[in-house]
Amino acid sequence: MTLPGMIGDWLFEPFAAFGFMRRALVACLALSLGAGPVGVFLVLRRMSLIGDTMSHAVLPGAAVGFMVAGLSLPAMSLGGLIAGIAVALLSGLATRFTAQKEDASFAAFFMISLALGVMIVSLDGSNVDLMHVLFGTILGVDDASLILVASIATASLATFAVIYRPLVVECFDPGFLRASGGAGASVHFAFLVLVVLNMVAGFQALGTLMAVGLMMLPAIAARFWAREVWSLAGVAVLIAMVSGFTGLILSFHADLPSGPAIILTAGVVYLTSLILGPRNSLAAHLLRRRHLRA
Repeated sequence: MTLPGMIGDWLFEPFAAFGFMRRALVACLALSLGAGPVGVFLVLRRMSLIGDTMSHAVLPGAAVGFMVAGLSLPAMSLGGLIAGIAVALLSGLATRFTAQKEDASFAAFFMISLALGVMIVSLDGSNVDLMHVLFGTILGVDDASLILVASIATASLATFAVIYRPLVVECFDPGFLRASGGAGASVHFAFLVLVVLNMVAGFQALGTLMAVGLMMLPAIAARFWAREVWSLAGVAVLIAMVSGFTGLILSFHADLPSGPAIILTAGVVYLTSLILGPRNSLAAHLLRRRHLRA
């Protein structure tokens, strides 16, 4: 067999031979479509750590659903959605009616949500249950999970098509949006709902701790390759898809846990972008300094 044929078999044979690998790949691709643009706007709005906060915000609801109905997709998804939206609303109200900053409000509710979720699972479950909720099992994604993830990705893209312009304006000049009569509060809340929805989709496959990695790492890495908002979103989606594909291949051949393999692959892409990317990377900075000295 020729070398290209061997490489092709190494890359594609797992997906051709095993249904669970195909479902995992489709889940990664769908997650990338929805979570990539969400991560870009979190970065642009300087809310990167709030993505991590929201990933933990869904934990108590998902844990309650898990304890009530076991590995029930509807129960865990509904619980996670309710908990995530509740944290977003409470944080927003605390910011709006007190002097507290938004990041501080999210941080406070994040700690409460994380502790409550871990407590719920620990009181009525096992360590295996806790690991499942926190880290997910992407190789165990079923058809119902795929439908949920694909539906959330579709809804996210459709919502971005509607709120794209005011959302971009709010990222760079929220004062202008308010002065021009734009519905800044509505756009902000709609965006937070998208964050929660994509976290709910993510924890089905990657768990609450890993889901934020596929959302944020590609978005941060994209800043070293693109400039415009639309191109940032496109690059982030591409990086997330490549990370999902590569991580699944590595986990299959090297017998590694799939979720961490995917996120670590995205981390390698980020570090490579940080060093070698054409925009504002270490290499670009050194070349610019050398040019100025010359």
